[in-house]
Amino acid sequence: HTKFKCDWSSDVCSSDLKRSRSTVQPGRRLLVADGSHPRRLMSTTPVRNEPRVGWSPARRSAWYHFEFYRQTWRGSVISNFLFPILYLGSMGMGVGHLVNAHAGLVEGHPYLDFVAPGLLAMTTMQVGSGESMWPILGGLKWTRNYHAAIATPLTPDDVLAGKVLFVAARMFFTGVVYLGVMLAFGVVTSWWALLLPFVGVLVGLAFTTPLIAFSSTLESDAPFALVQRFLLTPMFLFSATFYPISQYPAALRPVVQIMPLYHGVELSRSAAFGSGVWTAMLAHCLVLVMLTVAGWWWARRNFRRRLVL
Repeated sequence: HTKFKCDWSSDVCSSDLKRSRSTVQPGRRLLVADGSHPRRLMSTTPVRNEPRVGWSPARRSAWYHFEFYRQTWRGSVISNFLFPILYLGSMGMGVGHLVNAHAGLVEGHPYLDFVAPGLLAMTTMQVGSGESMWPILGGLKWTRNYHAAIATPLTPDDVLAGKVLFVAARMFFTGVVYLGVMLAFGVVTSWWALLLPFVGVLVGLAFTTPLIAFSSTLESDAPFALVQRFLLTPMFLFSATFYPISQYPAALRPVVQIMPLYHGVELSRSAAFGSGVWTAMLAHCLVLVMLTVAGWWWARRNFRRRLVL
């Protein structure tokens, strides 16, 4: 119970846990008494970035994920830094050179400028979906970290909010990195492009909350392969990311416009170019917000049902 409390909500438990280890391991001396903390008799070196008294429950829940990511971030360096360069280099400059040579500009822009905002939206979708499937099922069924969390003062709503806050922060950071790569490639031509990280968060949340809700209903990870194969991959290929919607057959265009990623791609291009019809941009935002809110409501309902005995 002490370990669970430490991971999620206690502001002094890290040192308490170290103290408890010192009393059960032979040969270790007792620590010097310290009366500055009324709840502890011994002192240790303070743990970095431990949650502070007065933090909201959702912030404490998010802190758990940030602390875990602080120890595992090296595994995402390639996806966060190298993939944007590879995507823009291969699609934007490699394929783009052929497109520019044979077809000229795409909707008035070089192909690299055209494809870069769509790749940002696609990448934030991948980050959000990756954090919303196996990690959620693992926390509910395999490692049961979320059950440990509600053994503290945290509620299922706090656990859900902390996870969503963490994923949103990851997507924002990914958007900032992608924007930096776009600047390095000379793609950015408008100050409105500074909104791209925020657009990326909105796009990612439109996938994150519904997928969290879906994952919280499962007992096996088998459906995740179907989601990747028949939902995320088709949207990656057929959401006007790599070529304009005018190039699709007329019968297929309404299907493309239903896809959530299409709205994210179009909104990202409007921000990157500093142009676009305001009514269309508002419509894109509305679709993404509605998906996020509906997914949040469904996920909240599922978390309460699954975590509250």
